[in-house]
Amino acid sequence: MADPIQPDPTQQSLWRPLRFLQGAIEADIARVYAEAPIEGLKSSFVMELLRLHAAGPMTITELAESVGRTHSALSQKVAAMRAAGWVETVAGEDARSKKVTLTEQGRSVVGRLAAEWRATEAVLAEIEAEIPYPLSRVVADIEGVLARRSFHDRLAEKLGEDPEWR
Repeated sequence: MADPIQPDPTQQSLWRPLRFLQGAIEADIARVYAEAPIEGLKSSFVMELLRLHAAGPMTITELAESVGRTHSALSQKVAAMRAAGWVETVAGEDARSKKVTLTEQGRSVVGRLAAEWRATEAVLAEIEAEIPYPLSRVVADIEGVLARRSFHDRLAEKLGEDPEWR
């Protein structure tokens, strides 16, 4: 049973609005694909499909590294993209390795996906031009702050000051 004296800390979140904003933008991108229509495409597949088109077949490890994701996360995503018909796995250089490659269905939409990517980047640039402090600058500034002292170290220090953590 919850302690009635303690307030719910989840009621406060400095960055929750950012997650909501990003979710709303991603929903609008997904809506564009639904209106296109490009059946069975999840907007979360687009970077990997474009990367495969640009770089050619890759192992899951290579693809994961190229998009900055874990092998586990990419393995699950490749399974979903394969089930939707966008990619297939083919034999690699040796019998033990497999490469992920676009299917004909995947190849048939990459031009449209690239167009959406470019348009999305153009819209984001327009939005950044309309605000006094662009989000890309905020991100770069935060990365600089965290390069001087990591989020982990900052968090560990705060937790060390909280008697409930000890």
